[in-house]
Amino acid sequence: MAPRIVTFGCRLNAFESEVMRRHAEAAGLRDLVVLHTCAVTAEAERQARQAIRRARREHPQARIVVTGCSAQLDAARYAAMSEVDHVLGNAEKLDPAVWRALARLPAGARTAEVGDVTAIRETAGHLLDGFDGRTRAFLEVQQGCDHRCTFCIIPFARGPSRSVPVAEVVARARRLLEAGFAELVLTGVDLTSWGHDLVGGPRLGDLVAGLLDALPELCRLRLSSLDPAEIDPCLERLFAEEPRLMPHLHLSVQAGDDLILKRMKRRHDRATVIRLAHRLRAARPELVYGADLIAGFPTEDEAMFARTLELVEEAGLTFLHVFPYSPRPGTPAARMPQVPAAERRERAARLREAGARRLEAFLEALVGRTVRGLVEQGGRGHTDQFAPFRLSGAVLPAGTVAELEVVGTSGGRLEVVPVERPGAGACAA
Repeated sequence: MAPRIVTFGCRLNAFESEVMRRHAEAAGLRDLVVLHTCAVTAEAERQARQAIRRARREHPQARIVVTGCSAQLDAARYAAMSEVDHVLGNAEKLDPAVWRALARLPAGARTAEVGDVTAIRETAGHLLDGFDGRTRAFLEVQQGCDHRCTFCIIPFARGPSRSVPVAEVVARARRLLEAGFAELVLTGVDLTSWGHDLVGGPRLGDLVAGLLDALPELCRLRLSSLDPAEIDPCLERLFAEEPRLMPHLHLSVQAGDDLILKRMKRRHDRATVIRLAHRLRAARPELVYGADLIAGFPTEDEAMFARTLELVEEAGLTFLHVFPYSPRPGTPAARMPQVPAAERRERAARLREAGARRLEAFLEALVGRTVRGLVEQGGRGHTDQFAPFRLSGAVLPAGTVAELEVVGTSGGRLEVVPVERPGAGACAA
């Protein structure tokens, strides 16, 4: 059996899962199941424990490795599970030597290797020669977080913020482009904090500008989740003026009520999000916004929640990632007065309904228009604005960037037919 990795949590975890998969394969590990955990909520940890037990039932002879943020924070708990053979910390999981050492262990050996990630100060960044069907490559340029949001335990699982220098990012991006990837995505735990630890204190906009200047062949660049409080003027200008920077921003908003944002220890307020969204859309009307939103944060009443609902319309948010608040032991928010669980779930459902309406209206408005998109696997893909699509009555190779006519919508996706096929990775004219 080839190594099997079950991933929980964020896009960065998905990236790192592929790094681990390649390390495990290179080490000759085959009969292996890796559970890559998330620690954002207690629910995520409960799901991980269930998955561990299920993995042992389904693969009784396999080695079971548990890693990720939850394992970093509570290694002893996972090591005590009879189903688990090995526990790795967030630093160890990305070290190829650790996987080679696992391969040398005799059958039945049990280990736990979890260092103090909060003491790490070296440069972040792990190069992966791309994944996602060899169409879109993810490039980690930042790791860790220096902020202390009251609901979040991740800084203690990922360590302090560390940045990859521009020259190294450019070199890694060039390798990915030479390998044939049509689109690059810059990712990190707290992406907008990139550069704070580098000489001169550059900002994320400087990195993006440096990449685009150094790599004219880089035709499609995306960014993962951005903190509204840290989007610098250079990055704003690039979103407004640079067509190679895709017109899609995913914002870490979390709430639309100022008192709740303060209790979360977020660094933006409601007005910051609205002003940013309106300012950027005025400069580039095709921009589409996504957002993370938490429903039922401690002390949130109905009026506070209503302001979050209203923010969806006022800021023009389209792609919503909605989470009912889940208390995370060890965080300040877990000690605050809690909203009943049933109310949290009900509010999350209302937010998701609002997001579904916004998404449906956005997709319907595209019917009859021509859009540009990247074809991924199975005739599916995403437009420049990251709207999901499915090709109808045509087959284009994965990695093709094409002009597409929108002929309808179905199941939250666009139905499209190709207008032209300029070729994989082609820049817009």
